[in-house]
Amino acid sequence: MGDAANGVEVAVVQAAPVIMDRKATTEKAVDLIARAAASGARVIVFPEAFIPAYPRGLTFGATVGNRTEGGRADWLRYWQNAVPVPGETTETIGEAARQAEAYVAMGVIERAAGEGGPAAPGGTLYCTILYFGPDGRLLGKHRKLKPTASERLIWGEGDGSTLTAVDTPYGRMGGLICWENYMPLARMAMYAKGIGLYLAPTADARETWQATIRHIALEGRCFVLGCNQFVTKSMYPNDLAGQADLAACPEVMCRGGSAIVDPQGRYVAGPVYDREEIIRARLDLDVIAASRFDFDVVGHYARPDVFTLTVDERPKRSVEWGREPGR
Repeated sequence: MGDAANGVEVAVVQAAPVIMDRKATTEKAVDLIARAAASGARVIVFPEAFIPAYPRGLTFGATVGNRTEGGRADWLRYWQNAVPVPGETTETIGEAARQAEAYVAMGVIERAAGEGGPAAPGGTLYCTILYFGPDGRLLGKHRKLKPTASERLIWGEGDGSTLTAVDTPYGRMGGLICWENYMPLARMAMYAKGIGLYLAPTADARETWQATIRHIALEGRCFVLGCNQFVTKSMYPNDLAGQADLAACPEVMCRGGSAIVDPQGRYVAGPVYDREEIIRARLDLDVIAASRFDFDVVGHYARPDVFTLTVDERPKRSVEWGREPGR
C-alpha cells in the first residue's frame, strides 16, 4: 500500500458523470478508480455530486409559489438515480476500492431512507462524500451541512454527526464540500480532528476558488485535494424537461480547476481546466509537521484561553421514540 514514511501517491479525478444515470456513472467511476490505482495512487478523490450529477443550470420547474409537472418529472429522475447508502452502488465502489488497494472518496447524491427505517419512502436527498477503505469497507460519510442558494431546493442539510475523519496509514483524512469551506467554524472543527489530507470536492470552477483551497492549506497546514468536474451542455440527456433551462447556458458548463496544494499553499499539481484528467501527485508527508513549526491552527496558535468552539456531533432526528422515565 505504499510507504507512509516517505509519502503517498494521490489522485484527484476531474471527470463528468453520465448525467442522471447512476448505473452508468458507477461503471465509469470503477474504471477511473482502476486507472488511478494503476499509476500507484493510494488515495483517490472524486468531485462533489459525481453520482448521479451536479444538476447545474436546471431549475426543476420551481419558481416562488409554483412548481411544474415537468420539473417534478426531472426531480423524480434525479431522485431515482441517487444513491442509497448502503446499497448496490456502495458495494460496487467498495469492491473497486478493494481491487485498487486504495482509499476512495466518492461524491454522491445520497437518497435517504424515511425516518421509519430503510423501507420507509424517504424523499430527501443529501450531497455526500462517501469514504471507502482499501479493504472495500464503507468507512464513513459526510453530508453537506449547508447547501448553497438553489441547492437548498434539491438537497437537505446534514448535521454534525457526519463531520467524519478517517484514519489512514498516511494520516487523518477528511474534508468539507464546496462552499461549506467558507464556514470558518466548520473548517476549525475539521482541523481539530487532526486532518493532514483535507478533501475539498467542489462544483466551483471560478479562479477565486483557487484562493480558497490555497488558504485552507495554509490555515490548516494540510495537503488539500481539490476536485471538480468537467462537464459540457451536450452531456445532458436530451429528454429532460429542463432542457429549456439550459438554452442560455454556455457549452462548457463546468471547466474544472482541480488541484493539489501543499501545507504552505503551493501547488503540487494543477489546476487543470477544460478537460477530463486524472491529476496525480506524490505527497511528502513530512511537509505537514515542518509547516506547523511557525503556525498550528489547533496547537500553539489556537489561544484556547480566549477562543473555544463547541461542536454538536449528535445525529438529529425529527422524531425520537421512547418512554418517559418510570412509565
